[in-house]
Amino acid sequence: MMKQSKTEAMERPNLRKTQIFIFGLGWLAYASTYLLRKPLGVIKADMESELSFTKSQLGWLDAALLLPYAVMQMVLGPLGDKFGARRTLGCCLMLSAVSMLSFGYWSNLYMFCIFLFLNGTAQSQCWPNVTKVVISWFSDEVINTVFGMLGTSIFGGGVLATVVAVFLEVNYGWRSTHFFPALFVFGMGAIVLMFYQSSDESGPNTNGKNSSSSEKSVKSGQTGEVVTMWELWKIPMVMESALGMFCLKVVRYCMYMWLPMYLLQQLNYPQSTAGMLSTTFEIGGVVGTALIGLVIDRVFNGRSMLGTGLSMLSSSVALILFTLTGTWGMFFNIIFLFLAGAFNAGPDSILGGAIPAEIAQKDGRNAAGAMIGFVNGFGSLGSCLEGPLVGFISTYYGWGSVIYLMTGLSALGALAVFRAARVNTKMPQIPEGPTV
Repeated sequence: MMKQSKTEAMERPNLRKTQIFIFGLGWLAYASTYLLRKPLGVIKADMESELSFTKSQLGWLDAALLLPYAVMQMVLGPLGDKFGARRTLGCCLMLSAVSMLSFGYWSNLYMFCIFLFLNGTAQSQCWPNVTKVVISWFSDEVINTVFGMLGTSIFGGGVLATVVAVFLEVNYGWRSTHFFPALFVFGMGAIVLMFYQSSDESGPNTNGKNSSSSEKSVKSGQTGEVVTMWELWKIPMVMESALGMFCLKVVRYCMYMWLPMYLLQQLNYPQSTAGMLSTTFEIGGVVGTALIGLVIDRVFNGRSMLGTGLSMLSSSVALILFTLTGTWGMFFNIIFLFLAGAFNAGPDSILGGAIPAEIAQKDGRNAAGAMIGFVNGFGSLGSCLEGPLVGFISTYYGWGSVIYLMTGLSALGALAVFRAARVNTKMPQIPEGPTV
């Protein structure tokens, strides 16, 4: 099968260039969404001091962004199938940009919540449609590698967005941190509308899949059985995978949205230093995401659930060490934030992509798209809860309690994935990679 795929690629010399272009544009498109998410974590201290917002109110801003992102990912999932991934992604990027263009001109909490709600709703359809286009161009044999590499856009975008937000905050004030990025995201949406074609838009036999794999992919994407959320929940390993994703995203978004403030107020770093140091977690995420697919294939012989569980457990250990060594200086902060980010972020694209796709193939109802959306959507519910939760705990119990809670949740998610791995060993194994 691999030999056949290589032969087909050689017979179509332009295929490799197209795959690189589509992957690169998809990577940039999804990374750009963080230009309109990450600034909120950077400017919270400014909003607290200038607008007299409490930590609980700041937490509700997180919820206003992340709750619609979670819910609409499941509710609006059919949009990409009905209107096409290119149109859906391009329009959602542009709507996201429009919603945040005037964010810095307001001072009212409720207006902030409205704009963030619209932004979260628009961005909810970006990841599913980016992956839908990218994966249509690649064979099943490399699907885990593609998922892993595409997942680096999550953390690469976060790092870039933090740097841009800190630069704009320091030089032009916190109210400018959304305006200029919104212009860029709008332009990215226009580029997507013009050039981001899926393989079926380019005509038959233009992708990198072998014939049987293509037939399965088409069947899965276009004629899949409609499966309700309750039916999805009852499929073996779905509950465990969804719970693992839930815990993973609570921890990730807690660090993502509150780490600069934690470093500023708990460890007494200067504001600009706290913002830049917080990117260590995301840099670790880029490295972990890029490497986890290779590690799972080489070390764990493709046992993605086992590798994912161990990575999440290692993230708990790194968070404990970060807490214990927090006052030892920047060197130790960097080391353990990097490790926590790598082990937390690494499993994200696998647990939210390759694993639910594999479960769907085992189930046999060609519901890979619904499965991926369900697991990611349920996980995103965790991310929207972290805002009010962290705001409440940090106010009444201190920042130390927040880190201990994140450590426990990471361990709980690891246990859920380990249980899924145990169930998986009792089920028939699939000789080929998951079909998406």
